[in-house]
Amino acid sequence: MPRYRQNRGSQPSARRIRSTTILGVRRDGVVAMAGDGQVTVGDVVLKHGARKIRMLYDGAVIAGFAGAVADALTLFSKFETQLKTSDGNLRKASVELAKEWRTDRYLRRLEAQLIVGDGESILVLSGEGDVIEPDDGIAAIGSGAPYATAAAKALLAHTDLQAREIVESAMGIAAELCIFTNDRFTIDTVEGPAGPHSTGDAGSEAEFEAADHEE
Repeated sequence: MPRYRQNRGSQPSARRIRSTTILGVRRDGVVAMAGDGQVTVGDVVLKHGARKIRMLYDGAVIAGFAGAVADALTLFSKFETQLKTSDGNLRKASVELAKEWRTDRYLRRLEAQLIVGDGESILVLSGEGDVIEPDDGIAAIGSGAPYATAAAKALLAHTDLQAREIVESAMGIAAELCIFTNDRFTIDTVEGPAGPHSTGDAGSEAEFEAADHEE
C-alpha cells in the first residue's frame, strides 16, 4: 500500500519526466521553488519562457510541475480543490490528490509530477500514489533534477545562502548541464506561519496512508 513517507532521495520511483527542471528547497521556514522556461517537443525548442511554478490557495502554497502542460494544469486544479476542502492543510490535500490520481481512470493517464510546499513542508507527488517528503528539504523533478539536487545539497550544507539564492544558483548549474533546461527561471517563495525564522519539523506528523486500488 502506498504511504506518505519521508525519503532520503529527492525523487520518487516514478517514471522519469523529461524536458524541464523544477527544484524546491526548504530552509529556515521558507520554501523556494524554481522552474526553467524551456518547452521541448522532440528535438525542437518551442518556447523559452514558460511558467511552470504556480502560487495556490491565496499564495499560501507553492507548486511546480514537470510533464505535459495540459496534464499539469488539470492536476493543479484538482490539488487546489483539495487544498480548499482541507482548509489549506498541505499534507492532507497531497494525500487526497495522490489517492484520486492513482485510482481515477482518467487521472492515471496524466503524465506529470508535482512538487508542492507551504514553508513548513515540501512534498513530491506522482501518479503512482507517491507522496514523498525529502529528509533534507530538497526536492527536484524533471530531466535536470540530478544536477539541481546535487548543487542544492552542496549549497545547503556549505553556505548560509537563503532558500531563494540556493535554488537560483543550483538551477544555473542544472541549465549548464541539461540540454532540456534553460536559464530563464521562474522563482517564487512561500513562508511558514512563523515566517522565515520558523523551526518547525517538516516530518513531525504521523505517517499517512494513501488508498491503493487495483483494477
